[in-house]
Amino acid sequence: QVQLAESGGGLVQAGGSLRLSCAASGRTSSSYTMGWYRQAPGKQRELVASISNGGSTYYEESVKVRFIVSRDNAKTYLQMSSLKPEDTALYYCFLDHSRLGRYWGQGTQVTVSS
Repeated sequence: QVQLAESGGGLVQAGGSLRLSCAASGRTSSSYTMGWYRQAPGKQRELVASISNGGSTYYEESVKVRFIVSRDNAKTYLQMSSLKPEDTALYYCFLDHSRLGRYWGQGTQVTVSS
């Protein structure tokens, strides 16, 4: 199995920056994609960014240029800059394991005040 531990959420003013971290442990020796979803109150969970084992990245349109996803072995990071109130959400780390399926972190709250 795989366990994910997130950190780095918090309260920040609009225009500010935050860095989210997610560390995977357990059966992480196989190929996998990691990334981040977010869910705002009353909205569906949406994919924000992801990074494959080979380093290919995906970004949701509204966060392009402002967010950067990276990984270092079994850790992934989301550097968020120029934050907007609409970025306020619960951010979830995920890992798509090639054999074991998808795993989720517990979520970390990001609140951007105007």
